[in-house]
Amino acid sequence: MTVEQIIFLLFAFVTLGGGVGVVVTRNLYYAALYLIMSLGGMAAFFVLLGAGFLAAVQIIVYIGAIAILILFAIMLSRHLMTTDERQSNDQVWLGVPITILLFASLAFVVSGIDWPISDAAPSANAIELMGISFVESYLIPFMVVSVLLLVALVGGIILAREVDSE
Repeated sequence: MTVEQIIFLLFAFVTLGGGVGVVVTRNLYYAALYLIMSLGGMAAFFVLLGAGFLAAVQIIVYIGAIAILILFAIMLSRHLMTTDERQSNDQVWLGVPITILLFASLAFVVSGIDWPISDAAPSANAIELMGISFVESYLIPFMVVSVLLLVALVGGIILAREVDSE
C-alpha cells in the first residue's frame, strides 16, 4: 500500500466519520463541527487529485460558510435549544427505506455509465479563464447571487433581532 493510498483512506474515514456524526448527534454545535470535519476531508480529496483551486474553494466557501450557518442557527432557533422542546423524529421508518432505494438507484445509474477518460492535459490558464468569464459573460448572474445572499444575511439578522427583543 502506497503512502497516497494510506492518506486517502485516512481522509475517507475522516469524511465518512464526519458525515455519520452530523446525522447521529443531537447537538447543533457538534453537528456543525462534524460537518466542517466532513467538508475538510473533501477538500483533502481535492488536494490529492491535484485540484488546488477546488480545495481552496471548498475551504473558503463551504467551510467558511459553516460559521455563518452556526450563527444563523443560533440566532433563528434559540427557542429550540430549551429542554421542553422534543428534538426526536418518529419518521425514521420512512427515511431508511427511501435512503436505501435512492442509494441503490444511484449506484445502478452510476455503474451503467461508460465514463469517458481523456489523456489531454487541462488548460494551463483554466482558473484565469474562469475569472474572466465571471467578470464578462457571467457578471449579471454573479452580481444577482451576491445581492441575494446579502439580502438573506440582512433578513436573518433582522429576524433574529426581532426574536431577541420580544
